[in-house]
Amino acid sequence: MADWSGVSGKRVLITGATGGIGLAGAKELARRGAKLTIVARSEQRAQSAVREISSAAGGAEIDVLSADLASQASVRELAQQALERYPSIEVLINNAGAMFSSRQMTDEGFERTWALNHLAPFLLTTMLLDRLRQSAPARVITTASDAHKGVRIPFDDMDASRGYGKLGFERYGQTKLANILFTAELAKRLAGSGVGVYCFHPGLVASGFNRNNGGLMGAAMTIIKPFSRSPEHGARTLVWLADSPLLDGDGGYFVDERLARPSRAAQDMDVAARLWELSEQQTRAAV
Repeated sequence: MADWSGVSGKRVLITGATGGIGLAGAKELARRGAKLTIVARSEQRAQSAVREISSAAGGAEIDVLSADLASQASVRELAQQALERYPSIEVLINNAGAMFSSRQMTDEGFERTWALNHLAPFLLTTMLLDRLRQSAPARVITTASDAHKGVRIPFDDMDASRGYGKLGFERYGQTKLANILFTAELAKRLAGSGVGVYCFHPGLVASGFNRNNGGLMGAAMTIIKPFSRSPEHGARTLVWLADSPLLDGDGGYFVDERLARPSRAAQDMDVAARLWELSEQQTRAAV
């Protein structure tokens, strides 16, 4: 991996930065001198985030790009805008994600959790790969989760038509497993390019995550809040992966700023390669 001098002065594009660990991470990266681009679906939430980041890091350079990441057409527009606007992109942080209590389908025919949590970072990253290579040393960081443990990629039921599973928790875990496998396969494909690839588990974080799924989900999040980390604590590993000058474990899964061992399913490189091929097919299908 090429020498890395931290995020100061570097273009950092981050999704899911209008709340939770994404916003907390964006504030800290701005304090450290990053040139931020935050991706948001809501203009109102984007402007609120810009105000918070600016308040936390006076003089920070903050751009906003709009996208509905559950839509591949919107992700393609986002990538094209980023390529047109930024001659270099040194850090891409795929942080946006959600859990839905009921099975939903996008207009493009994909189950929404899969579309948002896996296909969006896959498509955005692959569309920006040439720019990241040209900007090397560069980094790709994806927010995964320990929720990946105990599940497998359902290649025989990719639209979750035969069973969504436990109010969406199982499907969410499948997408987080996909994030880890994507990270491992991408690192393999980028070996020697100067682009480091990492994913991480932020821990159980007290934020707005999963509070738009009705009373039962909201109540569950309220119950576990006293046992949860703050968004700032949850964002520590994200910031460390983006800014730390020396990292081992390219393609690895990190927990609390340390390389960790994910589930056995998350270490299966045959499955990682198969998932990559499927993801290429699914993103081409929506062109």
